[in-house]
Amino acid sequence: MPRRKSPWGTTRQFFLLCCATVFLTGCATRPPATAFDREVTHALPATETTPLHTALTPLEAAHPDQSGFRVLASGTDALQMRIALARAATKTLDMQYYIANEDTTGKLLLGAALYAADHGVRVRMLVDDLNFKDIDRVMAGLNSHDNIEIRVFNPFGSAQEGVFERTTNVFTQIGHFTRRMHNKAMIADNQIAIVGGRNLGDEYFSASETLQFRDLDVLAAGPITADVSASFDDYWNSSIAYPLRVLNKQKFDAKELDQTRDELRQHWRTNADPYNAKPLNATPLASQIANDQLGLIWAPAEFKADLPEKIVHPSPDYVSPPMQRLGELMRDAQKDFLIISPYFVPHDAGVKAAGELTHRGVRIAVLTNSLAATDAVAVQAGYSPYRVPLLKQGVELYEFKPQQNTPTAGVAGSRSRASLHAKTYVIDRKILVIGSMNLDPRSANLNTELALVIHSPPLAEQVAQIFGRATGPEESYRVTLADEAQFAYLRSIGAPLSPLVWTDVENGMRRTYIFDPQAGLYRNALTGLFSLLPVNAEL
Repeated sequence: MPRRKSPWGTTRQFFLLCCATVFLTGCATRPPATAFDREVTHALPATETTPLHTALTPLEAAHPDQSGFRVLASGTDALQMRIALARAATKTLDMQYYIANEDTTGKLLLGAALYAADHGVRVRMLVDDLNFKDIDRVMAGLNSHDNIEIRVFNPFGSAQEGVFERTTNVFTQIGHFTRRMHNKAMIADNQIAIVGGRNLGDEYFSASETLQFRDLDVLAAGPITADVSASFDDYWNSSIAYPLRVLNKQKFDAKELDQTRDELRQHWRTNADPYNAKPLNATPLASQIANDQLGLIWAPAEFKADLPEKIVHPSPDYVSPPMQRLGELMRDAQKDFLIISPYFVPHDAGVKAAGELTHRGVRIAVLTNSLAATDAVAVQAGYSPYRVPLLKQGVELYEFKPQQNTPTAGVAGSRSRASLHAKTYVIDRKILVIGSMNLDPRSANLNTELALVIHSPPLAEQVAQIFGRATGPEESYRVTLADEAQFAYLRSIGAPLSPLVWTDVENGMRRTYIFDPQAGLYRNALTGLFSLLPVNAEL
């Protein structure tokens, strides 16, 4: 009978191999992106005449010092608007994303970008390397188009040919690996932009059969777009934004680009209708704007973004502009502060700041993921110890439930797991902050982020109503401190004395839990494991 190999022996061999690789490659560094043949380019001047500029000019004149906004609350609306933006561009199209997948909706969006490039539009696409794979054939093929350039931000493995090399870099370049470009923006002709929480992937556009991210974006039109473009240029021309062609081992000729084009066209014909990609494009976006059909709300706004230097030259003295501005607005709150943050780790400083507000009568309500709904159990381990302290300070806590009956696009089933992903904040129902930033140490100290601060009571109220529906007992658990009656009941049945209670409503019936609901043994065990690890600064 063959001898069974010891799991420890295999683990030990892998560990020794990793150590040897660290020793051999630890000093290896990649030349800066500026060492390669890489053109420095910038956004289209905001005064350049385009159909979008022509349509927006009279509206901007009627609303001096303001920009136009529209909240994109549904995945379908968000997908349609991005495709409409690509179709509306006549000079430039810029895209900056943490994740860009080549799945069903990803190919619809890449097909829209190719359509723009084929019509003479310069397309620049910047993707973070953590979720970028150099085996993505469609993007590599599009990169060979004369009007399309793809760059990879902060690469740690794209130049390598195998999984081992990428894994090795996690050990040898841990300082860079943990710092990621989390920004999300899409800009057409430096006139209209979409910013918010959504990456490019089926789960963000109600098109996944297994996972539905509940997210929010905002369409921004007018002067504020120039600020978004300026930030994009900073990242695009950064010393760690590498041309894909110097990282990717695949080679594509004109014939293969034609094959990619044919494939994307066929993909569009097959999937555009089932995934609701086309209705918005029946009328050109510029015409909708000119005829006041887009539903824009005009208001003063600020755009705040981290600089690439947060990653290029990390410093403990760096202060994140979007996080700093949110902190200022929070401290100035007079009535309420509504927080939607799927990854929420307040730490002691956050608990103290919340207490200062609640003690002077400001309502603070937080909507985050439940353990059953989150896609990041490690973050939940960082958040859970602060539930009791926050509740003792008078903060309201709501945790998003995993199963939601919501309409989905295409063939995706309506019972796919739901997870919160929006990063949105409402101050006194007058100011809306929306972008890529979570309230956690990672957003503050490690990742780069962006945020729009919109001074608009109508938009703030619209998102406050979304918050109200999402925190209802059918959508979320209300987390409260256990009272004496509940403690007495737990003692009577011999159950552990949990300090927390979760309540919700299912099929008209009120339910109560004393442990994280619907999470299961595996997720609870993982949470316990992560809580023992010294990873709080990385969450």
